[in-house]
Amino acid sequence: MQRSTHWERRRWLQGAAAATVGLGVGRRAAAAQDEPVEDVPTTEEPAEDEPAATVLSTQTIGPQPGRYAGWPTLARRSNGDLVLVFSGGREAHVCPFGRVDWMVSRDEGASWTWPRTLLDSATDDRDAGVLETSRGTLLVTTFTSDAWEPILKRAEAAESWPAEQLARWQAARQRLSEEERHAELGTWMIRSTDGGRSWSSRYRVPVNAPHGPVELADGRLFYAGVQLWQTPRRVGVAQSTDDGLTWEWLAEIPARPGDDLGDYHELHAVEAPDGRLVVHIRSHSPANNRETLQTHSDDGGRSWATPYRIGVQGYPSHLLKLRSGRLLTTYGYRLQPIGNRARFSDDGGRTWSAALTISADAPSTDVGYPSTVELDDGTLLTVWYERPADADAAVLRQARWRLSG
Repeated sequence: MQRSTHWERRRWLQGAAAATVGLGVGRRAAAAQDEPVEDVPTTEEPAEDEPAATVLSTQTIGPQPGRYAGWPTLARRSNGDLVLVFSGGREAHVCPFGRVDWMVSRDEGASWTWPRTLLDSATDDRDAGVLETSRGTLLVTTFTSDAWEPILKRAEAAESWPAEQLARWQAARQRLSEEERHAELGTWMIRSTDGGRSWSSRYRVPVNAPHGPVELADGRLFYAGVQLWQTPRRVGVAQSTDDGLTWEWLAEIPARPGDDLGDYHELHAVEAPDGRLVVHIRSHSPANNRETLQTHSDDGGRSWATPYRIGVQGYPSHLLKLRSGRLLTTYGYRLQPIGNRARFSDDGGRTWSAALTISADAPSTDVGYPSTVELDDGTLLTVWYERPADADAAVLRQARWRLSG
């Protein structure tokens, strides 16, 4: 397997390894049709007459004292259980100790089981997505990274770390040879057919994205993401027709004129009520750095519109179709006030509401990756990660909220 020569999704992190009532803000985004939209705002301005999110409760979850937890995904099973996966057991945003952990709630998020480790490779396991298919199979996704290696090399050269920390990282590096560490890089999936009691060995899948694949109305599993660690780097979609056992590449998503595919990261997909497939893309293009772009397909994912702006400053998106047919996106917001926001669409993603604030009290930009489920009573539960002001390790937080208007 060739290693990509492009800027990989976590490279930029190496140097930075280190109860709220939401108000509706921003103007309603312009229509998102096939052509790029030029007149939408790049910031989200307050407007008192917009719909709001009423946050009913906010709390920290996931007891892992001193351990950094990041990049969670929340899903609701057909039996009503909530399942949550995340990268746990960490020392920092970038480190060699990440693993895939999971928790379960059987009371709609009021309480959670103690974390259980599902996957712990000999290098850093990052992000985690989860999906229950219509057959009852649970699929969990992750990717492996070596972004911690240059950090360790710099620490060794500078002799700047405490001896115990340096020894831990060096011992982690010694688990594999350099050649073995490179072979370990990949995008992975594990599956369970017994409700999460037992899990398969990991196997490679064509793409990665933080929140994993979704299931379409026709029964296909659909995975929008980036083909990490390979050249040429591809951004697009893969599908499975056998409940996630095997995957095939379906189509590439084009880059806008002036953009490079290396600017696109962390996709997520949803199927609108009319069958349109909507994908959100984290963009680091020079023209729209740290915005969310959108693309769509009206032929089942075989071809895609050139990505276009929808006026969302923030990333990455988690997309959800509510029982009403309304689409919801939740995403991290790293301007002041820092936290997490949401928008909804009543027309299959063609337009999006003003931004709704889910949280706005984060002390730093080490925050986000929210994902959301709809509960029995129609309220919404969103989980994200956040590093508190008084701690070096990030924690998981959740908010229960409802749309007002």
